[in-house]
Amino acid sequence: MMLKKVENIPSSPGVYIMKNSRRDVLYVGKAKHLRHRVRSYFHNSASLDPRKSSMVREIDDIDYIVTENEIEALALEANLIKKYKPKYNIILRDDKNYPYLKLTINEKWPHIELTRRVVDDGSLYFGPYIPSSVAKENLAFIRRNFMIRHCKKRIDKPTRPCIQYQMSRCLAPCSGRLEHSTYMGVVEDVKLFLRGEKKRLLDRLREEMYRLAEDERFEEAAVIRDRLKSIEKGWLSQRVILPEFSSDIDIIGFYREKEEASFTVFFLRNSLLLGKKNFFFDDTKGLSDEELMRSFLEQLYDETLVPSPEVLIPFKIDTGLIKTWLSNKRGKDVSIVVPSRGKKYELITLANENALVFYKKHREEKVDEVLIELRRLLGLKKIPRVIEAVDISNISGKDAVGSVVVWQDRAFIKHHYRHFKIRSVKGSNDYAMLKEVVYRHLKRVIEEGRPLADMLLIDGGKGQLDAVNSVVRELGLSIELVAIAKKRRERYDRVYMLGMNQPIILKSGDKSTHLLQRIRDEAHRFAITYHKKLRAKRTISSPLEEIRGIGKKRRLMLLKKFGGLDGIRRATVEEIASVGAIGVSLAEKIKEAIT
Repeated sequence: MMLKKVENIPSSPGVYIMKNSRRDVLYVGKAKHLRHRVRSYFHNSASLDPRKSSMVREIDDIDYIVTENEIEALALEANLIKKYKPKYNIILRDDKNYPYLKLTINEKWPHIELTRRVVDDGSLYFGPYIPSSVAKENLAFIRRNFMIRHCKKRIDKPTRPCIQYQMSRCLAPCSGRLEHSTYMGVVEDVKLFLRGEKKRLLDRLREEMYRLAEDERFEEAAVIRDRLKSIEKGWLSQRVILPEFSSDIDIIGFYREKEEASFTVFFLRNSLLLGKKNFFFDDTKGLSDEELMRSFLEQLYDETLVPSPEVLIPFKIDTGLIKTWLSNKRGKDVSIVVPSRGKKYELITLANENALVFYKKHREEKVDEVLIELRRLLGLKKIPRVIEAVDISNISGKDAVGSVVVWQDRAFIKHHYRHFKIRSVKGSNDYAMLKEVVYRHLKRVIEEGRPLADMLLIDGGKGQLDAVNSVVRELGLSIELVAIAKKRRERYDRVYMLGMNQPIILKSGDKSTHLLQRIRDEAHRFAITYHKKLRAKRTISSPLEEIRGIGKKRRLMLLKKFGGLDGIRRATVEEIASVGAIGVSLAEKIKEAIT
């Protein structure tokens, strides 16, 4: 039925919307040929990555919207992704619009205000400012020092000035006593300030101050003098000046590690670095770096952010379609550049370094949140930054082994992993095996002078917890002990701790639950891998390896002398005893072991 529906989709540019049986939007995509693109999900399913394969299994319905061309499809796709936040799209989680300062030069008496929406209304827009506090500080500075009006009201006839005039924060063009040319001179000063043209602005103000002084208008000259001092003092606040770049540039840094990725965007405007914005993606599985970069650009430049004339990115992508789309949004040409040398290369390198720093910081914060949640959930005395997990693996006591894995600071520390062959326990006794492994492990930690883990995680229930606690008490140690188990026919894991009458039921969606399960599962994987290795070795090894006194050298001599195990079985005790000074007593043991 789904394939029949696909064949009815037109072969036109547009956007397709995939939904599950509950009508939740799973994925939004664009295509030059809708039918061909959607068909590829079902006809070439074997070549899909795991992420898309999982999505295809959930698809119950497909909607589509035909557009005039690919550019319209791209714009519509970005809007629909923002609207629906589909499960299988990479989502730019940024619910804040970007702040700009708007100078309404289309009005007779322009005013300045903060806005988060850029529209083609004849005004001048400066920004974006990130964080938004920078925009607010600049707005307050301008109103305080340039005395441009705050209000938005139309000025058709003279009115009484408001309190802003009395506080010397507005020139009061509404009073009817101010010459228009004087006010527009102030507006020009504001433009120069916002464009970063420091020299032109200060030169203009000095000329004005000297002219007023020559005309003996000393009070007005003093106002300009104070404005000069204030501007010179506050110019560098919140600004990084890069005089070699006079144009507007957006610089996009990128860092990726496995399924996670981070972006850092620098906004360079007229030599001024107005700010930077960081973004983090948790799950990029199945996407190439190029696909991820394209998706990021499409969502970054939504209706609130206007692209600069030049966008720097760290690696090549197919820019044809997105370049046209960005140019349409800006109303002028936008170039996407991958610098390989020079000052622009230094900028992109700096942005990449910032993306890496943000990635590490974000990961640390994420882990800290999980550990704080885990501490609260389990009532631990401190945050468990080092967690060790123990597991036992055997089949009816045979090839019994134990494992210890270590998790520390957001990662498994594999060079600290240890596995143990069970020595002291005969038969199937998990409690005794667990006690042996924990004793040997902790004894080694003490002897090596290493710090103890903050928490010891045990795969098991209350019985296993008590067994390990007896070892910890015997050694005179203090470690948080946590046992995690799932009973048959139960959906959720349970956690057992000392002093608790009832176990804690773990919620499947919690990040702290996921962390405990990951560490438990890693200990199980490590133990069972070693157990399988020993079992395989036993099943394919020679019986001679089990005989005490027969090392590798004697074993090879026997096999060479008699041509294999069958030859040894046919040989007499005396013939075996004569090989490599084995002797009669050991020869008899060999005959007994292999027959």
